Amino acid sequence: MVIVFIVFLILLFIGLPVGFSVLVAGAAFFLQNPEIPRTTIAQLPITQTQNVTLLAVPLFIFAGNLMNASGITERLIKLSIALTGHMRGGLAQVSVVLSTLMGGVSGSANADAAMEARVLGPDMIKSGYPKGYTSCVIAFTAIITATIPPGVGMIMYGTVGNVSIGRLFTAGFSVGIMIMILYMILVAITSRIGGFKPLREERAGFREIFSVMKETIWALIFPILLLVGIRLGLYTPSEVGSFACVYALFVGFVIYRELTFKKLVKTIKRSVVDIGAIMFMISMSGVFGYGIPIDRLPQKVTVLISGMTNSPFIIMIMIVIFLMIAGMFMEGSIIILLTTPILLPLIRSFGIDPVVFGLIMCVVVTMGNMTPPVGLAMYTVCGILDCPLEEYIKACLPFVAVVIAAAIIMILFPQLVLFLPNLLYG
Repeated sequence: MVIVFIVFLILLFIGLPVGFSVLVAGAAFFLQNPEIPRTTIAQLPITQTQNVTLLAVPLFIFAGNLMNASGITERLIKLSIALTGHMRGGLAQVSVVLSTLMGGVSGSANADAAMEARVLGPDMIKSGYPKGYTSCVIAFTAIITATIPPGVGMIMYGTVGNVSIGRLFTAGFSVGIMIMILYMILVAITSRIGGFKPLREERAGFREIFSVMKETIWALIFPILLLVGIRLGLYTPSEVGSFACVYALFVGFVIYRELTFKKLVKTIKRSVVDIGAIMFMISMSGVFGYGIPIDRLPQKVTVLISGMTNSPFIIMIMIVIFLMIAGMFMEGSIIILLTTPILLPLIRSFGIDPVVFGLIMCVVVTMGNMTPPVGLAMYTVCGILDCPLEEYIKACLPFVAVVIAAAIIMILFPQLVLFLPNLLYG
């Protein structure tokens, strides 16, 4: 497998698309082992996608795009302004809260960052926020969106690692709220230093907040319905994706009446592109990962790291650093698909809860979308706001520090992550 990883890194370096890099590198394993039939290379991509649980991935992507087209986003922005517009650095605080609320709607960090860059970014810059700071606030707070259920990364991790997706979703709530609080504290401190003013002079009253919440209640209750339905056994994690699509169509056509047939066709076309890209990488990962158990790679990694240290904390810090570096060069879903079979046996051998590890992995690899050199969300936001990359990189260090702090908190206090899952699932 050493040659496979070397080939993969070389292909990435020369600019071959990630999906094809995974396929070609995985095929190198079969060239090393001629006794394995070559027809397996053609069979594995098909086999990889025959997991019923993975059906939730395209369904949730489609449901998120439907909800964005149904008028939910505009109502969530109004609620975010009502809740935080009176705070110092009001627009930046709105971005933090909006990303949290969008978690139950979109589940995609890149989509959330692009949307907020278009909607909030120009107003933040006009209000005196530096472009680098504005871009970082919008990009990094999108990590929360991918953490609040339904998160596609959690579905893939749970499927590959055979970890309860219901427990992962439930834990995502507490982790998402924790990261939201940490980013709100950071925004409050930086806004005081930068002299960023509130968006509105007076705090919104209870009546105003209640009125706005009535408009957004259909978006706010969706993650709760999702978790309750899974817990009560009304549907499995794969079936809940179908429920999400039907729910989004109902809200768009019947409740808000903003989803038209023309919008629906446009949403389907956009979803096909998004789903095709992700499912192609998932299918190709089957070729890449075939040799991992054959070469006993998880056992070798466990023996190697056990010889260096017996401290679970040190091991988790090493893994977090590795995931951060990997996230800077690879797409997050690929990291989850390729490294989960290797790292999960290791962390289990040291008594670390796989749900805690899954949330740490999803948060840290999602940050790769916001960091150079290949961060998709970073380039998207900087492109929309015409922000020089140098300004973005200078402003991003405190936001990276918050993610590292969140990972350390989860390592040191795992019960903060497991409180809700243990409450619901025992």
